[in-house]
Amino acid sequence: MTQPLEILRSVFGYEQFRSPQDEVISTLMAGEDALVLMPTGGGKSLCFQIPALARTGTGIVVSPLIALMQDQVAALRQAGVNAAYLNSTLSLAEARQVEQQLLKSELDLLYVAPERLLNGRTLDLLEQANIALFAIDEAHCVSQWGHDFRPEYIQLSQLHQRFPHIPRIALTATADEPTRREIIARLGLENARVFISSFDRPNIRYHIAQGDGGARDKLLQFIREQHDGEAGIVYCLSRKKVDETATWLSSKGIPALPYHAGLPASEREHNQSRFLKEEGIVMVATIAFGMGIDKPNVRFVAHLNLPKSVEAYYQETGRAGRDGLPADAWMSYGLQDVITLRQMMAASEADETHKRVEQHKLDAMLGLCEMTTCRRQALLGYFGEPLATPCGNCDTCLEPPATWDASIHAQKALSCVHRTGQRFGVTYLVDVLLGKSDERIQRNAHDKISTFGIGGDLNATAWRGVYRQLIARGLLLVDIEGHGGLRLSEICRPVLRGEEALWLRRELRAAKSSKTERSPRTGRTLPPGADQGLWDALRAKRRELAEEQGVPPYVIFHDATLMAMMEARPQSLTAMGNLPGIGERKLEAYGADFLKVIHHA
Repeated sequence: MTQPLEILRSVFGYEQFRSPQDEVISTLMAGEDALVLMPTGGGKSLCFQIPALARTGTGIVVSPLIALMQDQVAALRQAGVNAAYLNSTLSLAEARQVEQQLLKSELDLLYVAPERLLNGRTLDLLEQANIALFAIDEAHCVSQWGHDFRPEYIQLSQLHQRFPHIPRIALTATADEPTRREIIARLGLENARVFISSFDRPNIRYHIAQGDGGARDKLLQFIREQHDGEAGIVYCLSRKKVDETATWLSSKGIPALPYHAGLPASEREHNQSRFLKEEGIVMVATIAFGMGIDKPNVRFVAHLNLPKSVEAYYQETGRAGRDGLPADAWMSYGLQDVITLRQMMAASEADETHKRVEQHKLDAMLGLCEMTTCRRQALLGYFGEPLATPCGNCDTCLEPPATWDASIHAQKALSCVHRTGQRFGVTYLVDVLLGKSDERIQRNAHDKISTFGIGGDLNATAWRGVYRQLIARGLLLVDIEGHGGLRLSEICRPVLRGEEALWLRRELRAAKSSKTERSPRTGRTLPPGADQGLWDALRAKRRELAEEQGVPPYVIFHDATLMAMMEARPQSLTAMGNLPGIGERKLEAYGADFLKVIHHA
């Protein structure tokens, strides 16, 4: 077996592993299972690609999307790795050829969709092959509580039953505690080592505004002022809004393309190909687009509607800045989004338990929107990760919002939770505060408690806002898996006792364009004083080489590698080979071309 660190350096061009990559790889090398939660851009793929190269046999990768398979296989081949995929894009003859390569142990990695993997013929084929490991990518798809459930993923427990001695690794960028538990149970990973990296993406700046009209114009202003000529993704809730927004942006000179399930497959594929291969394309899409998109230099992700959960928001915004360079997550949401999402949830065919879960997740997303404190602290807190100090790179840190002293109202709201037994949801609690004496309240004798009717100075909408913000602050906890009852958290006691003041976000009816939107971004792709001419020349050479081979430019080199070239200006192949992201195969294939560009700059 080849040493993993040697593979990292010679094949992928990086000097050291990031934590916990080395531990994950050691686990698989020892033949044990692993569950890995690592943010997008954190280097998840190396956790299974390197052990697949280091162990004897072929690494089998379960991947949910054709585009993701093709992307990863193209990148691996560029690095000199024998990789292939089995999916519906191959002819019968091509598929047979890949199968023969597998049986002859000629492949390092083979990517397969779950549906194909689980048919009897493929499983029989795998039993004849020499397999190094199984990697289950986008593992959150197995969870019915997750935001991207795919029924075929549930059957992947068969791998453990049929191949009990082959190590498995399940990977995802997004999973809260209930989702993690379900991944472990459904995939039979009870004995797996669990690795949870920091969910923090410090290079992403978060900006969320309540959109009372004019959101489209604000989006255009944001793109022109901060990301002119750069790639981005704009998410909308409906297909109609996708089409309208893409057409409108194009009419304003922004190269925008639509993507949703209602378009012909050929048009979706064409638009996705352009997005991957061209610079500066803006993709306007429903959430049908994005999972598995490996394009590292997406400089912004914008939402023109509210995502339905914090997990979905984190997953979608995580598609920005995968290369570690500065990126933006921008959102404008309105009351209509909440109404539409609730209507969609009510009309869904899910059972009542699932509907409750969806509702509470939406409330948590609204809480994040209404924060007056650091958004990153709340976002990471949702995934159980404390952040000690405010991040300084979100809108609430950069320009604190207008607030009001809600200390007394928070005491009333928290006290009502306590007096009613810490088992009721927001609607019921608001009814008690407003003194609505319906049959249920009377049956529970809650029309006799001290908090009944003490909230008449606010209306129901304002009280719901108070409760959402208390939930977002962690002062109240929601029983997501139960009936949505609220209970007091330990940290609420100083507020409840009146020992600590609480200021909440003031509802703004007509938010004007804020200072952060008007001022140009300080952290653009290029640092101040960088050589724009050399940067453009390096990117032009990359584009030329990519077009010759029919692959996206980032498959040749990431922006971060080009930036390292620009800063170091290597004068020899040896010096070039010391830069991050340049393995032996890429140095041999492209080193001389890029040295010429640097010499002539």
